[in-house]
Amino acid sequence: MPAIAVAAHTPLHDWHAANGGRMVDFAGWSMPIQYGSIVEEHQATRTAVGLFDISHMGRTLISGLDAGKLLESLLTRRIGDLKPGQVRYSLVCNESGGVLDDVLAYRVEVPANDLLGYGLVINASNRDKIDAHLRGHASGHDVAIEDVSDKYAMIAVQGPKAIELLDPVTDCELTSFRYYTGEMSSFTAQGIEPVECYVSRTGYTGEDGCEIICPADRAVDVWQALIDMAMPIGGGPVGLAARDTLRLEAGMPLYGHELTEDINPIAAGLSFAVNLKDREFVGREALVAARKDSQQSIRIGLQLDGRRPAREGATVLQGDQPVGTVTSGTFSPTFDRPLAMAYVKPSAAGIGEHLAVDIRGKVVGATVAPLPFYQRGK
Repeated sequence: MPAIAVAAHTPLHDWHAANGGRMVDFAGWSMPIQYGSIVEEHQATRTAVGLFDISHMGRTLISGLDAGKLLESLLTRRIGDLKPGQVRYSLVCNESGGVLDDVLAYRVEVPANDLLGYGLVINASNRDKIDAHLRGHASGHDVAIEDVSDKYAMIAVQGPKAIELLDPVTDCELTSFRYYTGEMSSFTAQGIEPVECYVSRTGYTGEDGCEIICPADRAVDVWQALIDMAMPIGGGPVGLAARDTLRLEAGMPLYGHELTEDINPIAAGLSFAVNLKDREFVGREALVAARKDSQQSIRIGLQLDGRRPAREGATVLQGDQPVGTVTSGTFSPTFDRPLAMAYVKPSAAGIGEHLAVDIRGKVVGATVAPLPFYQRGK
């Protein structure tokens, strides 16, 4: 009889289970989908601060003389000009231009040899695939590739009060940090021994905030200290369900939904993350062609009538003709209405275009809306 696969645990798993987290299997990991009300967790992040365990994400270090050269040949975005402490969003594509993953690339010091190298943060479901992709193209390069995911935990601190919460317990002057930058910092909260962490001003909610990478064996100390600081100002832990409603409001694509190996970055509206000039990388020629393809389906936002959300796979209609498919949908706590993202034919993609969505046999009106739906400060 075949063995039953057991979901992997993050260093914070036992804390979640002991503190009301409803655990589910997500990309092979046992993760908290919620602690209480999804809406309350969502609103806490929008109005105060939300804390997210994102330790399931993959973390890989690439070092050596050819580290930059290797990544330049694999990432859609130029990274050779990254200065120490800079972070850049990019994509990894296959030869046909489909997305293998979207990643964050960091210019960092590699602890093993005190040399500058690169860090990649990878989606949990793609950790093994991207590791194999990196190693498959590393032949002939002076590089060392190390998956350090199990050595570290990763925590997101997101919301309008995130910097207020973190600044007193770090020594990296977060108030002057530009977005997409990071550096090593000592985390010095009351009641715990200092913890050396990497703190970056990055996130996946549409809010200001930071992401913290810390040693796995100190994760509970850091997490509990953050919880203790967040609760008095209206914040707290947030599960995967609210993380999804937050990112959808912010118009951020999710791998497996808006991004797949059959969808290219141009169609996904991510042209800003594709640098074609004076570069060669896997998938480049396919993306050159994609930029010229005026007939391919493109990603749009939809505001739906009524209260019923559309789900992934629902058909989008223009009149009585199918023109696309919903990739993500939810009821938005911020806007108090259903929102969705979809891929549709260009003729149906104009802002303000009146379309419809077939939700389990019921046709519901929908209007094409600009992405992102939500922008902080507006």
